[in-house]
Amino acid sequence: MLETLCYEEKDALLQNSHPAAVMLFLAVLFFQALLFAHPLYLMGIFIIIILAVVVSGAYEKCEPYLAMSLWVAVLLVIVNTLFVHTGQTVIWRSPVLPVLGRLDISLEAICYGAVMGVRFLIVLLAFALYNAVVHPDKIMSVFSRFAFKSALVLSLSTRMLPAVARDLTNVMEVQQMRGVQFGTGNLRERLRKYSWLLEVILISSLEGSLQIAEAMQARAFGSGPRSRYQRFPVRPRDGIIGLASILSVTLAVYAKARGFADYVYYPQLGTLAGNFPALVWPGLIALALLPVVLMGWGWRHCLSWRSKI
Repeated sequence: MLETLCYEEKDALLQNSHPAAVMLFLAVLFFQALLFAHPLYLMGIFIIIILAVVVSGAYEKCEPYLAMSLWVAVLLVIVNTLFVHTGQTVIWRSPVLPVLGRLDISLEAICYGAVMGVRFLIVLLAFALYNAVVHPDKIMSVFSRFAFKSALVLSLSTRMLPAVARDLTNVMEVQQMRGVQFGTGNLRERLRKYSWLLEVILISSLEGSLQIAEAMQARAFGSGPRSRYQRFPVRPRDGIIGLASILSVTLAVYAKARGFADYVYYPQLGTLAGNFPALVWPGLIALALLPVVLMGWGWRHCLSWRSKI
């Protein structure tokens, strides 16, 4: 799990783009997942984010999150199916059960739970992709132009969990080399062994904070105007990512405002092919984001694209 928390350079398009453009792209995916409840719209967004994960080489980073979110999605379907009984299309009716009474399993409850599961998948994958393609120092450098003290606090906070996890792994390996077996013994003995780890981690964290403070003092932090070690120029690929994201979210808001993205689950399921705009607009919104995926594929398989974008 430690590897999934740490940033790893994959030489992907999104990793080599301006962090503000990448953040806009991921924010649009996140916003659209919360905006829509229509199955076709959510499936279009889900396909785009899966393709973005693949072309970014981030599947290994996102796989643990995807596996966890699949279990949560299944749980959403089960809970919604068992506890929501407003659907009219009953596909199974249980006998009278103690406390729960009679359970009606409706098609509407299953479909709504499945759609909410897909929405959860999109949201979690958006955060997982952010963790895989956005370097923490880059995004904090962008935010530091507006509030550098707050950005510093956030940067140190986001660094804390991977650093503590790495130190914990190192300490456990050292203790195991000395003969400490964390999986043996009764509960009291195990608690005593793990308490040693907490003591070492606490001391290590305090020493690390002192080292960070000394490094900040050596760099004269807060003594005058800030200087920048690294700048992020805006390239054509950043403009394409930004324009594609803005176009997609504009189409999404327009479709939602005009009622093209409305869908009824209760008391009876609506028809997916009820009107022509309901079939066209999901494709348009997804196609608006497709250039980002195509550029990501070209970045990995066509080296001549890199000099052009």
